[in-house]
Amino acid sequence: IQFNKSISFEGAYHFMPTVKDPLLFLENPFNVNTLGPGYRLDDLDSRLYPKEMGIGGSFAIHQNLDRCFLTLQLGFADLFVGRQPIAWGSARFVNPTDILSPFTFNELDKEERRGVDGIRLRIPVGDMSELDIGYVANDSLKWRESALFVRGKTELAGLDLSLVAIKFFDNLLLGADLSGSIGGAGYWIEGAYVFSSLFNETIIQGKTAALDDSLRLSIGIEYNFSDKCYGFGEYHFNSIGSGDAEEYLIKTQTLEFGQGSIYLAGKHYLNLGTTYTPTPLAPVTAMLIYNLTDHSFVVAPSVEYNIAENVYLTVGGYLA
Repeated sequence: IQFNKSISFEGAYHFMPTVKDPLLFLENPFNVNTLGPGYRLDDLDSRLYPKEMGIGGSFAIHQNLDRCFLTLQLGFADLFVGRQPIAWGSARFVNPTDILSPFTFNELDKEERRGVDGIRLRIPVGDMSELDIGYVANDSLKWRESALFVRGKTELAGLDLSLVAIKFFDNLLLGADLSGSIGGAGYWIEGAYVFSSLFNETIIQGKTAALDDSLRLSIGIEYNFSDKCYGFGEYHFNSIGSGDAEEYLIKTQTLEFGQGSIYLAGKHYLNLGTTYTPTPLAPVTAMLIYNLTDHSFVVAPSVEYNIAENVYLTVGGYLA
């Protein structure tokens, strides 16, 4: 809704009937953390029906109030207040600098980032630069459990450069994102270092916990081989991941993973993706996620068909 030249409102509500194996309502077969802290003050009950999901039920209805925010154009900046998408990073598979509401590889029914509750001020600085400042609240509105970010973006010698600092819980993230092109190919380097418990000691069950600092890095390249074929490759490094598959479950349950919205439990990953478009109405996509440490992998092929205007049918799968 555009009230006038300076004030607008955006809202979005998702209503999602789902049919699947009853066990899949109770556990995630990929064992990935999809939400992290969540960063919402309050929320609707996710499940509308049934209220209590038992092993015997294969049908459920879920809901999600995903957008509810005002945009105020102040002349010198744009101010966003309410539940809104906040996302950045140029990497295709894992964005180390994006910890507020990241995508995971197995999200089938999402095309946009999950909305978070906060206040954001975006200030243009020149034609190709901006300063982005924001506060994102958790359900308790406690300062220690909320997030504060400052991000600058500019163009430097034909390259897109972003620097970001995020205070989340008691931790500080410092990140950088650089992207450009060379020889007809695009490339990106995105990394983030987290100083754990920098602002306060982390207490677990009455005892001081020594959390590990972490470094995550994504380096990739993309290329259009023809008008119909596109491909990319990306290497991802996660310093707090494990080199032993037997430790994966323990790793994903630590505070470092939960607070940082990290879901990949290994250290080294190679990710490949391609899209082939035999006709404009039917793109075919395939993705490979390969763990270089234990040689496990997931292949995700899919094909989408544009049945009619604004109507799409997608068929795909995950082969692990």
